[in-house]
Amino acid sequence: MSKLALYVPLKAKPGKERDVANFLTSALPLVQAEAGTLTWYAIEEGPGAYAIFDTFDTEEDRQAHLDGKVAAALMDKAEELFSEPPQIHKFTLLAAK
Repeated sequence: MSKLALYVPLKAKPGKERDVANFLTSALPLVQAEAGTLTWYAIEEGPGAYAIFDTFDTEEDRQAHLDGKVAAALMDKAEELFSEPPQIHKFTLLAAK
């Protein structure tokens, strides 16, 4: 079972919803290259509301993801795409199926 997770809620700027969805979809190949990122989900929570949820076995794997290409691209595009800066929430997973 994965032990650690990240949750990053994202609020698109008005009119940027498609750009956010396209950005998240385009990030998949970058994440697939990260051996330590066990699962990665790009989520549409509702109109203009998106999120990223991913899981890891170790803190080193989680930090490598945070230091990786997807996180860098997210921060580079933040001002253009999002109505507020991305908030990165770190979690410890207690149970999973």
